[in-house]
Amino acid sequence: MITISSYLHRSVLRDIIRRWMYYDLDPSDVDTIARLVHFNNVYVSRYLKIFSEKVFQALHGNSLYSKPAFLKSDLKDMIVANPPYRNSRIDALIHNYHADPGRFYRETPFQATLYFKRDNGAEDYIGSNRIKRVHRLAEKSARKIIDMIFDAIRKHADVLADERARFLGIPRHQLLTPQEEMTAEFLRAEDRLLEDFKEKRKLHYAEDMVINDVAGMKVIIDNSEQDRLLAVLDLMGDCEIVENEKHSGKYNATNLIVRLKPSREEILTQPLSEKIVEIMRVRDLNPEESNKAFVEFVKSGEETVCLEIIVSDYEEMLESEIGRCMHEDRITEQRLRQQYCGHLAKNIEYLMEYLFTFPSSTKTELRELPIKLWNRYLPDYFEDVLKDLFRIPLSSVVE
Repeated sequence: MITISSYLHRSVLRDIIRRWMYYDLDPSDVDTIARLVHFNNVYVSRYLKIFSEKVFQALHGNSLYSKPAFLKSDLKDMIVANPPYRNSRIDALIHNYHADPGRFYRETPFQATLYFKRDNGAEDYIGSNRIKRVHRLAEKSARKIIDMIFDAIRKHADVLADERARFLGIPRHQLLTPQEEMTAEFLRAEDRLLEDFKEKRKLHYAEDMVINDVAGMKVIIDNSEQDRLLAVLDLMGDCEIVENEKHSGKYNATNLIVRLKPSREEILTQPLSEKIVEIMRVRDLNPEESNKAFVEFVKSGEETVCLEIIVSDYEEMLESEIGRCMHEDRITEQRLRQQYCGHLAKNIEYLMEYLFTFPSSTKTELRELPIKLWNRYLPDYFEDVLKDLFRIPLSSVVE
């Protein structure tokens, strides 16, 4: 179903996602999901920090320092403050940003670390790392599943059309079907799929889908220097480049997927933070038990993980944050382009958000799942489901 390659124990998470789609809840899922989400977030943040520092030091030497970022404004204010070079386009982008900063999604949550090098007293931004937030991870997982479901429904609808063509004794390409009948065939195929979920029948056409970019880096480097980054990665014995994709047009950058073998010893040098210890205490683990559980989680997990590296020069990075291909605009376009938006699609979104949000709540029991893919719900219902997770009083009429 969904494999999150930046995580450990990803087959366990994949199995839970699959079972929850069939409304198959195991009593152990509550504790398992909590560890999968929280321990993986700790694990990812640690190996991402170690790896990022190695890469940036290899490229720029030891005159590095970093700052945390919590909102996109932390990044966007900084990248316009000290441009490494100027031209008319860069000047126009910076002018537009200062003229109306509210247009640039400054309040977007952003869990990241920004990296700089010192150069004659100035601070030059050289890149960042970030972890995809739980909401975005849930959204991306849902979108991939929805695309797969849509493809399965469409293929089944094609089968129905083939059967109709055979019944009429004509080749499929000669079949002229009114729009109403095509819609009806699609809906019949959708109903069949809903029945498959309800009766726990295995999906036809289902494929495993991989998410490689929960952990990500951005490296800002001149185009003429990008080969040097590839050489740096090649010399690091604990990683290999498994994908190298160049984007050109509105969005100009190189996307690398790197398979990394983090050092377990380095990952486990520090105990868990007090925040994570408190979260696990709610789930009846004392600090010693939590730290032992984390050590076992890391040591028993997969040896390798994948992360994404986006490589661009300064001007293209500026375009991606405040220009023609602003990241937030691209997310909005992805949402608008989603082909399949029926009740099943919405229910998958609800289920994925619930699965990834539940571990952050104080609930320690889950007797039944709040979403059945074959039922129909209004958004109001799911809003109350999330409120209940965090014990927020439900809206009521004041008398």
